Amino acid sequence: MLKILKKEFAILKAVAASTYKEWAAYKSHMALTILIAPLGLIIQYFIWSAVYSNRTSFKSFSLDQMLQYYVVSAMIGLIVFDFAEWNLQMLIHTGKLTTFMLRPMVHMRYALYQKIGHRLLSLWIEVIPVGLIAILMLHIYPETTNIFWSVISILLGFFMAFYIDYSIGILAFWVVKNGSLRGALGIISSLSAGMYFPLVFFPHWLQNIMFLLPFQYMSYVPVCVFLGSYKLGSVALSIPQIVLVQAIAVLLMYLVSKILWYFGCKKYMGVGV
Repeated sequence: MLKILKKEFAILKAVAASTYKEWAAYKSHMALTILIAPLGLIIQYFIWSAVYSNRTSFKSFSLDQMLQYYVVSAMIGLIVFDFAEWNLQMLIHTGKLTTFMLRPMVHMRYALYQKIGHRLLSLWIEVIPVGLIAILMLHIYPETTNIFWSVISILLGFFMAFYIDYSIGILAFWVVKNGSLRGALGIISSLSAGMYFPLVFFPHWLQNIMFLLPFQYMSYVPVCVFLGSYKLGSVALSIPQIVLVQAIAVLLMYLVSKILWYFGCKKYMGVGV
């Protein structure tokens, strides 16, 4: 077992390292990324400051709580961000997926290891700058008393984002022109994940529906765990309870992606679709 784990870690390290170096080579892309992520945070700071200019609270959130939520959400969003669906649909539509299907490693695992390398690069060009700007420039100081559960929840959010995105990419087996579909699902995913504002801002009935969807487990749940409390619609859970529910949701999403992959491969002809 130890030998197998060492071999798998060596594969992970090789794929992640090559992905890290590949994306780091795009200097213009990196320069834009370094600017865009902090700029988004600053814009949101002024937007929420304007919203709270004539009030002390909004939907039971004070300005300080709202800014803390957004900073934590922005940083976690950058950590869990995924691009597997775009890459997978390109491979399917061009027929280049065939080369991956002939390899001993399944493409889903390869794509996951690619994501790890890509997000390690993001850690220092996006996540850390956003955190430093929040603390040093905007004087926003996110704090947590749940470090252990926060790390677990963020990792689960990382995997959930991957399996959701990968499943969307698998739809390319059936949908040739899926750009609009991907765009629509991306917007629904971001809103339902609470990346722009807390999900408790939505109507109560819609919150109950969102609890049944997988998207909140990417970002909203990790943010709530970090901030110390979770509530959505009629559901209020302790931190360990919601992390357990999140883990079950990730497992279910993994099974969904495997089922979609199985039926998608049966349709694949090896020359694109």
